[in-house]
Amino acid sequence: MDSAEWDARYAAADLIWSATPNRWVAAELAELLPGRALDLACGEGRNALWLAARGWRVGAVDFSKVALAKGRQAAQSAGVERIEWVEADLLGYQPEPRGYDAVIIAYLQVPADERRLVLAQAAAALAAGGVLLVVAHDSTNLTDGVGGPQDPAVLYTAADVRADLAASGLTIERAEPVLRPVEGEPRPAIDALVRATR
Repeated sequence: MDSAEWDARYAAADLIWSATPNRWVAAELAELLPGRALDLACGEGRNALWLAARGWRVGAVDFSKVALAKGRQAAQSAGVERIEWVEADLLGYQPEPRGYDAVIIAYLQVPADERRLVLAQAAAALAAGGVLLVVAHDSTNLTDGVGGPQDPAVLYTAADVRADLAASGLTIERAEPVLRPVEGEPRPAIDALVRATR
């Protein structure tokens, strides 16, 4: 989907995603001391808002101007500052090298060559001691889970991300499928989760 299609999707409902942070983002980053964070493909900004409310300075990047406008409004309503909202396509976006203490990529479902490019930029943006967290709809959702895109070309596994980051100089601390309960569904969704540090 391109930015216009995402704009239309975001314009069609008050919130496409929940107002609360992604469960894995909250679980993996809650204990970190606030610093500077980068939320790539931030959507409506739920993870950026959560981080900023905890004292982080956040760059929130997405190519949907509608999603970013909703994020700005939510931040204003909540009295949350410390977020820089950036409209940009991640395929051309160049974050500050080694400028961030945490980088998040949550549910960026793109073809493998695009994923590798974004992951390389994310890894390069990570400062010494920083944490890169990648969460995605796992490929096994097609057969064993629920939700997410049904196009295998944009699904991937934690092992795929580990391989993509092999030359990044990062240390992989966690790379595995994780189960996420989905309300009203008899089986959970399967997410790919990777946590890496510099």
